[in-house]
Amino acid sequence: MIVKAFIEIGKDGLFGIYLAEDNKLPFGLMGTGDTVAAAKEDFDIAVEEMKQMYEEEKRKFPLFTVEFAYDVASFLQYYNQFMSLAGMQRLTGVSQGQLSHYINGYRKPSAKTAHKIQSKIHAFGKELQQLHFV
Repeated sequence: MIVKAFIEIGKDGLFGIYLAEDNKLPFGLMGTGDTVAAAKEDFDIAVEEMKQMYEEEKRKFPLFTVEFAYDVASFLQYYNQFMSLAGMQRLTGVSQGQLSHYINGYRKPSAKTAHKIQSKIHAFGKELQQLHFV
C-alpha cells in the first residue's frame, strides 16, 4: 500500500512531515527537523517505533511505502542546494524574487503557479531521464 506524506516548512523554519488524512493506516506518523533530511530521519524513527509497538502488542504491522509530497516552499528550500534560484527562474519562468518570497514564507504561490512550477520540474526530470553520455 502506498501512503502519501506531506513535507512542509513551518514559520519557525523547521520542516515537518505528516501523513495525509485519507491514508489507510490505523495510526498517524510525523517527523520534524532543521532540514528535510533530518525530518525524514525523524519520520523513519517514528515508523520504527510504531513497528516496535505493534510487535510488543503481537499485532501485524501493515506493509506500506511512503510517497513524499512537498509544498512549494519546502521543495525550493530543499532543492536550492542543487539548483540556484537563477536556474529555477530559467526553468520555471517564475522570477527569482518570487521564488525567494516562497522560500522565506513571505508569500504562497497560487495553485496555478504551483502547478506551473511542478510541470516544468517534471518536464526537466523527463528530459534528464533521456540523457545519455558518450
